[in-house]
Amino acid sequence: MAREWTIIGVPSSAGAHHAGQERAPAALRKAGLLERLRAAGLSTDDAGDLAETPFSLDSANPTRRNLAAVVRVAEQVADAVAEVTESGRVPLVLGGDCTITLGAISGYRRYAPDLGLVYVDADADVNTPSTTGSGIFDSMGVAHMLGEGDPELAGLAGTVPLIDPRRLTLLGCDPREVDPGPRRFLTARGVSIQDSAALIADPAGAANRALSAIADAAGTVLVHFDVDLVDSGDLPLGNFPHYGTGVRFERVVECLRALRQHPSFGGLVLTEVNPTHDADGQLIERYVRGIVDALTPG
Repeated sequence: MAREWTIIGVPSSAGAHHAGQERAPAALRKAGLLERLRAAGLSTDDAGDLAETPFSLDSANPTRRNLAAVVRVAEQVADAVAEVTESGRVPLVLGGDCTITLGAISGYRRYAPDLGLVYVDADADVNTPSTTGSGIFDSMGVAHMLGEGDPELAGLAGTVPLIDPRRLTLLGCDPREVDPGPRRFLTARGVSIQDSAALIADPAGAANRALSAIADAAGTVLVHFDVDLVDSGDLPLGNFPHYGTGVRFERVVECLRALRQHPSFGGLVLTEVNPTHDADGQLIERYVRGIVDALTPG
């Protein structure tokens, strides 16, 4: 619990539906994330930002939009995360679209080959270029973790799959987004899933069940958090809206706190925050308070 943290900014919307997420690292710093973490007693330094990589329509590749940029960013994230973890520090990755988690897994595995992942997200993200309707890699992250889709992404770590399915668990999925096809895809591969109702009912219990589901196969555990898990009627910061989920931000904070307090916890990737949805900064302010609360020991 007393380990030192390093912030890595990934100002990228390369894999997204539209621009905006590339502004998130700067907005989170402006809201005082670093200073608040330090004030809460966390030893935290800032490794700065990777190169900004904004969204591009890429009409020439309608099923694989911006693949080269998505791969490039993921490789950069992998190198940055590897450097942090190999020094014994805990990465706090500020994204950025969801594809950055592919890079975080790849980099972390250089230090912890048995890395586990708790994917705290409203979506299953199991589209592939052959099944997508948008060509947006943001909706394909989990599929690529499991070896589907484009070899350049699926093979980031040098081996396929990027993560053993026994070491992957999804938490908070919107049932409307996972039933029935995505759920069949995941359960057939041995990936455990908990819907949003489980998180709403008992955030800490859902977190502990997620960790238990992968405990036998995984060592260190990385956590991915997509803010679109939160009902957009409560905190409309997500790059892509999810109304009617019933998930309030405070419940997600409780869940993240339980994950952070577990001995296996090894880092956090924050994704999908779009500051262009927040004209006066109040949403970002609330988000930063919640993240600091979740990461503060005690």
